[in-house]
Amino acid sequence: MQWTDHIRQVRVVLVAVAVAIAAVSLYVSHILVEDLSDEERNRMEIWAQALHALSNADENADLTLVLSVIRGNNTIPVIVLDSSGNVMDFRNVAIKEDNAADSAAYVANLGASLCKSGKFIKVEYGGPDGNDYQLVCYDESNMLKRLSSYPYVQLGVVLVFAVVAIFALLSSKRAEQNKVWVGLSKETAHQLGTPISSLMAWVEILKENYPGDDLIPEMDKDVKRLELIADRFSKIGSLPELSQCQMKEVLGHVIDYMDRRTSSKVEIWRDFPDHDVTACISAPLFEWVVENICKNAVDAMEGSGTITIRLLDAPGRIAVEVQDTGRGIKKKDLKNVFTPGFTTKKRGWGLGLSLAKRIVEEYHKGRIFVKSTEVGKGTTFRIELFKRV
Repeated sequence: MQWTDHIRQVRVVLVAVAVAIAAVSLYVSHILVEDLSDEERNRMEIWAQALHALSNADENADLTLVLSVIRGNNTIPVIVLDSSGNVMDFRNVAIKEDNAADSAAYVANLGASLCKSGKFIKVEYGGPDGNDYQLVCYDESNMLKRLSSYPYVQLGVVLVFAVVAIFALLSSKRAEQNKVWVGLSKETAHQLGTPISSLMAWVEILKENYPGDDLIPEMDKDVKRLELIADRFSKIGSLPELSQCQMKEVLGHVIDYMDRRTSSKVEIWRDFPDHDVTACISAPLFEWVVENICKNAVDAMEGSGTITIRLLDAPGRIAVEVQDTGRGIKKKDLKNVFTPGFTTKKRGWGLGLSLAKRIVEEYHKGRIFVKSTEVGKGTTFRIELFKRV
């Protein structure tokens, strides 16, 4: 299994754990809110009993405890309505400035709303017609409201910190990967420099001693190819110099190179416009991008098939498409094709397409993506470069 699959599994586990923690937190908070809500209702039942005792008390009754209970409620909003819905009394009800002019109507409407929601206790006084009663309407205290909303606020803050932490982690990881890319590329170019120089010298000696040998020009081409590869690696990590290049000529170099190094069963077709198309690119690096895509196409076709390289000149942009008749890409692998280390081949580092993406997007400010793919029929990669005025 690829290391990207392990990372994906770790992410899934972390998300599952986070969801479980959030669910447990909400459940525990819900239980606490329910317990506190029941406690407040019990307090209001005692308060209603105290109100009933106060209303039915005679002149000789000791009302110290009753008054203490009634005055002791300093947190729970309560509104006392008579049987006709008129406000008899209210406590701890916050009246906003907008409702200050008609506070009586505001309190009456609030009491009616609490009655409809079932937050009331009926206190009966046993009148002659049986309709002598009062309704003690109550609302949740500020503490209960804050406790109800606190878990969501807490989860929101934790989510923000988690997103920031993940973003910072990914940025740090990306920066570390970039350093590895740059260090590896520079070191590769440096290590190739000495043997390439030696090979160039040996080729020149062979040219002088065996001027008619047909193999020496081919050796010279291979040495120049190594020199080009070293030059490409040396450009990674620093902004390359971009210049106006003929795209048909650049793509022609790639096609010629691939033709010499693939079997005769692989056909490479050109689909170029008749007019010249120029783009501001680094020719060695852009050729590297198209070569990587073509090499992947050859592997996907298993050495037999057709590759079509298409050059499109549209208003404001230039597009290069590489279409093959290979086995295609599975849907589950599409999002990982440009991920460093991801490969479906038994042999391979999974770095070619990720390097191509870096060259196109970071150095040329363009974009590269899979335009279309179908399992068993082939894949089309598309590179878009924006014209510069």
